[in-house]
Amino acid sequence: MQTTFWLNNTLISTGVSPGTLLLDFVRKESLKGTKEGCKEGDCGACTVLVGELEAGHINYEAITSCLMPVGEAHGKHIVTIEGLRVNNLSPVQSAMVKFGGSQCGYCTPGFIMSMTWFFMTEKRPTVDSFKRAISGNLCRCTGYASIMRAGEQLIEILTQSPHKLLESKDRLQALVDLDFLPKYLPRIPQELEKIEELDRVQNPDLFVAGGTDLYVQQGEKIPAQSVEILNRIPGMKGYRVEDGQLILGALTSFESFGAIPQIRKLIPNIDDFLQLIASLQIRNRATLSGNIVNASPIGDMTQILLALGSTLTIEKGTKTRQVPLDEFFLDYKKIDLRQGELVKEISFSLDADTVFNFEKVSKRKELDIATVCSGARFKVDKSGIILEASISLGGVFATPLLLKKTNAYLVGKPIHTQTVLHGARVLQSEISPISDVRGSANYKRLLARQLYFGHFTSLFADRIEYRELLAS
Repeated sequence: MQTTFWLNNTLISTGVSPGTLLLDFVRKESLKGTKEGCKEGDCGACTVLVGELEAGHINYEAITSCLMPVGEAHGKHIVTIEGLRVNNLSPVQSAMVKFGGSQCGYCTPGFIMSMTWFFMTEKRPTVDSFKRAISGNLCRCTGYASIMRAGEQLIEILTQSPHKLLESKDRLQALVDLDFLPKYLPRIPQELEKIEELDRVQNPDLFVAGGTDLYVQQGEKIPAQSVEILNRIPGMKGYRVEDGQLILGALTSFESFGAIPQIRKLIPNIDDFLQLIASLQIRNRATLSGNIVNASPIGDMTQILLALGSTLTIEKGTKTRQVPLDEFFLDYKKIDLRQGELVKEISFSLDADTVFNFEKVSKRKELDIATVCSGARFKVDKSGIILEASISLGGVFATPLLLKKTNAYLVGKPIHTQTVLHGARVLQSEISPISDVRGSANYKRLLARQLYFGHFTSLFADRIEYRELLAS
């Protein structure tokens, strides 16, 4: 099976194993600007741009190529640092030189790719949004002040551009005109339209979605196996609203989830919550179903989806069945997914009269694996009586946990400090954390209580006596 895609300005057709890492492939193609750093998606040195054709236009994302199989590149445009070459240096590269944004240079290509993507896609560039764009790129020798100065100057240039870039209907062409991007890019959509879809793989050894955990665990073994690249299957992405339910394709990425208008209304702080979970590059790769099927007790998005009361639609051939998410996890790393089945969709209610919060503690404040994490959704009447409560906890049980006893206790109670304190005691009866590298069992019990308190102090600060919670 030939994988066909555009790599910079060159059409590639290769018979290499579809499970081969894109990073390994481009470096073997002598494109050595894409660096191999951690090979776990943490450092951003291998960042490339992946362009996918949608309705005649290409949408680009910045991703870490150490977590993407080359088979997923079929029908897409892959841009490495070499593919950004213009007459001399691009304005992004020039700004990095001017402000001393590079010393050893190892991380620099990844930064350049993330920065370029930012200016390709951000409608209203600001310093804060620039920080988010490069949050998945690590530098160990230059320090970030010089890189931020480069970004600030670029923002100033673009926002004051006589070309009126920000008002341009064709951002890509405007950036080409400004020599931010090479001149071959505008013709790529027409080239991608010529590439035919591939047939499904029959009886694969392995299904690959975002690969953000799978390639870290089994990266060296996957190229030797027959793999089905789920991201190539039509209909497993996107979303729709039916009868007050938001129905998400199983391969919706974390970043795409946060961009859905209904999610932004339901969870106004979703951008801040996502920043706690993972870097931009990982959020562009990681999928909702992958986080669920991985069945980690500390899966961040799983806790959010549990608190939202999600239901899974599971498919095998033409047959489907539905499983409430809280019943999907059977034991540690054991799930209700039978041979040949795939999670097709995830759905939950869009009740506008609810409020939502997410809390997390990890060794690093942001972009790190949780020690304990928790989602919470409440529906409260005007008098402060809890009509619905849905709190989840990760890192305190063998599986992701919906606190059924605690939730049941809270329903019908007023939002009051004593209600919260008693609920905390019920919570402790439901959890059974273990000691591991992320903390002792007692520490996790303490965190579970504090995150539970955090939901109430974040959502109902005017009704809770914070000092009483601290003194308990």
